Amino acid sequence: MSKPRILIVEDEAVTAADLHDELTARGYEVIGTTGTAEGAQRMADDGRPDLVLMDINIAGSADGIIAASAMRGLEIPVIFLTAHYDERTLERAKLATPVGYITKPFEAHQLAVAIEIGITRHRSDVERIWLARELEKERAELKMLRGLLPICCCCKKIRAAADQWQSIESYIAGHSDATFTHTYCPACAKEAMEHPDSIPKGQGN
Repeated sequence: MSKPRILIVEDEAVTAADLHDELTARGYEVIGTTGTAEGAQRMADDGRPDLVLMDINIAGSADGIIAASAMRGLEIPVIFLTAHYDERTLERAKLATPVGYITKPFEAHQLAVAIEIGITRHRSDVERIWLARELEKERAELKMLRGLLPICCCCKKIRAAADQWQSIESYIAGHSDATFTHTYCPACAKEAMEHPDSIPKGQGN
């Protein structure tokens, strides 16, 4: 499996260079480096990295938290980088749902572990969301019949209410999303070919 592709959002040139060198030395592909929220959005749109390393305090009117929130629709995991933080900043950062949080100065091993765990967590979250959506879709499309169904042993109609009897087709159509097409089973097809008069009125060609 190829190493993840990473976007670095860091406005301190020395830190950005250190991150780039450390990541490439470990086999990661750095798709680019930028120091602004606008640049982060543009490069994420164009390059679709597997993960973004996002400094919270970047240059410009929009900080890293705003930048991360803006790219949530791209479903790209974000790890925040910061030299310091306060409770208000931390609460804002949580709303952007990052997959990790690294304080500067960072250690190389800490960085690699955070990246691998963050990407694994993100993939797991995406898979869980997809499965939940598929299950909800199936639940919306499926109506199940439950309980005992009183059925006439002669005409095979089903008692839908106290004095109301319906054909099997009508009952199932009213209680599920099923549709019907009529044909012959092999035994009935043979009987119909050998004894055409035995075909019930309204059936056959």
